[in-house]
Amino acid sequence: MSPVEQELSPAVPALDELVLKVVHDNYPCVDSLKTAWGFSALVTGSEKTILFDTGSDGTLLLENMARLQIDPGRIDIVVLSHLHQDHTGGLTGLLQANSRVQVYLPASFPTRFKEAVRGYGATVVEIGGPQEICKDVYTTGTLGRRIKEQALAIRTQRGLVVLTGCAHPGIVQILKRIRRLHEEDILLVMGGFHLEWVTKWKVEAIIAAFRCHGVRYVAPTHCSSDKARQLFQQSYGPGCLDAGVGKRIALTDLQASLT
Repeated sequence: MSPVEQELSPAVPALDELVLKVVHDNYPCVDSLKTAWGFSALVTGSEKTILFDTGSDGTLLLENMARLQIDPGRIDIVVLSHLHQDHTGGLTGLLQANSRVQVYLPASFPTRFKEAVRGYGATVVEIGGPQEICKDVYTTGTLGRRIKEQALAIRTQRGLVVLTGCAHPGIVQILKRIRRLHEEDILLVMGGFHLEWVTKWKVEAIIAAFRCHGVRYVAPTHCSSDKARQLFQQSYGPGCLDAGVGKRIALTDLQASLT
């Protein structure tokens, strides 16, 4: 294990409270919320309140937050997985509501994008390699060649919780990076798995890789595809969570192991 990897796997107590709320998604979960292509999830219970991605529409994002009684002014950090509009499109709306955030984004983002964020008064943190964002919350660092993308890994007392935007570099490649960086088992992987045009046998191979990496719960959404969601459900049963806009997943809902 490299010095960086050792630093990212501290032998200290991890989070015992964590809540994820999907606030923007193209899959429905709560009828009163609006859907649109894209993804955004709120992370609470960690040292900082984090918004992972911002979906495609700032107005919709803020409307859904209001219906979920989420105050955008209480968000401390925004993490953008990659440059695509369906993950960054809501950022302007959020910054208009709260410009005091730190925005963690891949260093490969265009200069004009970074300057626009700074223009609202927000702080830009450029991500290259893996690093700790705040206590128990880590970025994988950017992966991929054509599309640079980062994912989040959150250390909890029950295992790692992983958030992905679209997984353009490959969801299995993301899991491999996380396993190299962290010693803990993977409790949950949630987000877009980028499986819209993937064949059934390839999805089944990906599910087998999830099993090999010890992933206990999955919540595929956004660009994961209906087919892949169905195959994950068939394989994982109650360990496959039906994600969509308004979905709330608390750490206390997840057992360390499924019977």
